[in-house]
Amino acid sequence: MKRFFNLYAALITFFALLIGGCTDPNAVIDQNTEIVNNNWAYDNKIKYSVKIDDINASYNLYLNLRVTADYKYSNLFVLIHQVNPDKKAAAVRYEFTLASKDGEWYGDGSGNIYSYQLPFVAKYKFPAAGVYQFEIEQNMRDNPLHEISDVGLRVEKADR
Repeated sequence: MKRFFNLYAALITFFALLIGGCTDPNAVIDQNTEIVNNNWAYDNKIKYSVKIDDINASYNLYLNLRVTADYKYSNLFVLIHQVNPDKKAAAVRYEFTLASKDGEWYGDGSGNIYSYQLPFVAKYKFPAAGVYQFEIEQNMRDNPLHEISDVGLRVEKADR
């Protein structure tokens, strides 16, 4: 019985270390939001709050995206809105290329889903400490935009 307990305790410790070791210490946020029925409508703006404490650090910002193999475009346009802690707001339109001209997806494929982590700002210095609001809005001609399964945001500390 004591041998079973030691094995059990060792397994729990191993899995706790494994799970704890999987977190990225540079990531401030790395979250995704599922798009219901894979149909991303204009009014379904994906919102995240990001708390920035270290204004001396530089940050890389990424759009997380998952599309199905049936997505009919090779690119994606989005508007990314940012509201600073002082309520100053800005929006920038970005185009992301998802496939080559011959139709081969650039993302990592798993089954029918292709995943992307698309950089949109590198080595950004946030102007003040506090909570920043980000809103991601699809900006294609189709409404809703079909075959988008997840949209998300990653903000990480950049390598110095």
